[in-house]
Amino acid sequence: MSEITIREYQDTVDNWIKDVGVRYYSELTNLAELVEEVGEVARIMSRMYGDQSFKDSDRKYKLDEELADVFFVLVCIANQTGIDLTEAVKRNMDKKYTRDKDRHKNNPKLQEKK
Repeated sequence: MSEITIREYQDTVDNWIKDVGVRYYSELTNLAELVEEVGEVARIMSRMYGDQSFKDSDRKYKLDEELADVFFVLVCIANQTGIDLTEAVKRNMDKKYTRDKDRHKNNPKLQEKK
């Protein structure tokens, strides 16, 4: 698959749901699915970058695939609730550039350690 926009991905997911997935799960089920997928990301992160060690059963998980699963379910939720993620992301970044433009620069906890 070549590079696609967020809008194109939303359409691709919607088409997949209609062609293969039969229908969207309910919004609450998709929320549970999202939490489950985020948990799988947390499992990998805690083993790759934290203090946990891998078990043989953990080796099947791949961070890139799990992040893509999170994104897929997130897009499902956006689609079924009528959210255009392209517009939502634009608004969110605008908010971050205005509200938070100095916030992190002025946070002493984020200053470079010497």
